[in-house]
Amino acid sequence: MPSFFDTNVLIYSVDTNETGKYELAVDLVEKHLVRANGAISVQVLREFYSVSRKIDNPLSDEQAREMVRRFATFRVLSEDAGTVLRAVRRHREMSFSFWDALILEAALKSGADRLFTEDMQHGQVIEGMRVENPFL
Repeated sequence: MPSFFDTNVLIYSVDTNETGKYELAVDLVEKHLVRANGAISVQVLREFYSVSRKIDNPLSDEQAREMVRRFATFRVLSEDAGTVLRAVRRHREMSFSFWDALILEAALKSGADRLFTEDMQHGQVIEGMRVENPFL
């Protein structure tokens, strides 16, 4: 089963200003790239490109594009109307932000057993998938 990565974990894998998180994120991302058992969504790629150019030590355009290419070797899930509608329902029913609900729905759609993120409750299990904050 794949593990799904939220944008913040990928950002920490390039943000050397967050030393402790940087090292953990690099290790986690590398392990999943080598094992070919990571998943992300198109939303994560878009957010990564945008945010990576705005961090304290921003990536250049070329560096950001290269990292997007690298992360695109994970299984990448597209968004569709069904995913958006499920995210709207989850946003309303579970009080997730809409954007977090989209991440959650993509992670569930990928068949992931874990969702690596800082943005949701660590240890929470949603439809059999565990939310994990790798920085705790």
